[in-house]
Amino acid sequence: MIEVKNISKAFEGKVIIDDISAKFKPGICNLIIGTSGSGKTVLTKCIVDLIPADKGKIFFDGEELHGMSKEERKELRNNIGMLFQGNALFDSKTVEENVRFPLDMFTNLSLSEKNKKVIETLERVNLQGVNDKYPAEISGGMKKRVALARAIIMKPKYLFCDEPNSGLDPQTSMVIDKLIQDITTEFNITTIVVTHDMNSVMEIGKHIIYLHQGKKEWEGTNAEIIYSKNELLNNFIFASKFLQDAKSMRMTQQ
Repeated sequence: MIEVKNISKAFEGKVIIDDISAKFKPGICNLIIGTSGSGKTVLTKCIVDLIPADKGKIFFDGEELHGMSKEERKELRNNIGMLFQGNALFDSKTVEENVRFPLDMFTNLSLSEKNKKVIETLERVNLQGVNDKYPAEISGGMKKRVALARAIIMKPKYLFCDEPNSGLDPQTSMVIDKLIQDITTEFNITTIVVTHDMNSVMEIGKHIIYLHQGKKEWEGTNAEIIYSKNELLNNFIFASKFLQDAKSMRMTQQ
């Protein structure tokens, strides 16, 4: 579990996230949603210590981040998987080499042991027969699955996904959502997904926090979000026609 308590961050006097507290539990997809500029990415960067928070505390399974020793922080980093919005694959490396990269960097396994893990992990994300291809030779959905395989090959305790469906068609987005959800449940990972994709929210959002102008405006589940009475949240979630229809249905049922 990851817990943040009263996290705040400002840049040049402008407050980006303001006194945010939340608990992110393992085994479910925890979503952070909001419009562009709401503070989603800054909050996650504070959580993984890429940006130091100005105020507040962050706990990983009860251990306070800034109370950890250098070795403990290193171990923590090895337990964090990252799925980046743009995939961040190495164009000059094959699929196999991209997925193997964390093992090359952080383990002393033999090449045969690493490659065995690569094959197993690619199979887990339903990707076979592309080991020797380069990123430019595969589709956008395949690239995303390669990036996901790389993110989980070290069997992390914590997984951060930044806009995982960016640039993908709806059908492929559903495949990626399902993979993230299944892997989260299977390995009991504490997964945090930053997204503004309402289809993802409704499909996998077992725990959701909604940010608006740096503040946590709402917290709940995908079963509760449609019935929220928070006007700011409603303006956000009912922006799509699909959810406008859902809103109309809700109004007729009341």
